[in-house]
Amino acid sequence: MTTATNAKPWYREPWPWLLMAGPLAVIVAGLVTVWLAVSSNDGLVTEDYYKQGQAAGETLARSRQAEALGLSAALKVTERNLFVRLSALEAGFVPPAAIVVTISHPTRAGLDQTLRLHYDGERYTGDFRLPSSGHWLIVIEDEAKNWRLVGSAIWPAAGEAIIGGAANSPAEQ
Repeated sequence: MTTATNAKPWYREPWPWLLMAGPLAVIVAGLVTVWLAVSSNDGLVTEDYYKQGQAAGETLARSRQAEALGLSAALKVTERNLFVRLSALEAGFVPPAAIVVTISHPTRAGLDQTLRLHYDGERYTGDFRLPSSGHWLIVIEDEAKNWRLVGSAIWPAAGEAIIGGAANSPAEQ
């Protein structure tokens, strides 16, 4: 029987430290994750979720109202102006004196614009400068917020962009 006279204590051996490194890394990562969860803002969580849900329902009702009226809009962009021709299938529709047009870029919020366009008897006009070319999301609504049209356009385009009416029918989507 032989005895080891030059045996080192366990903490001087590399194997115990190597085996402890994995669980120690997991513990540190877990603590960092807990710190991030507690200190960061949960942007998607809101305290007034019920009110926001009701507002979404009202927005959908306004879109359904525009559909019931048979509204459609033809938008044309020139170098310095935006022109909107609004038409409705319902005979009793009276064009409002002004409409609000929100033009937003899907990925660059700094380019979003909200315009108030006035009716000149034939179409709605207003000053508008297109900040860049590309795909744009468009929301058109009356000032009383009774109806709204939602669509998209790729500008600058050669012709008019049509939203609402047949342009947004379920058969084409």
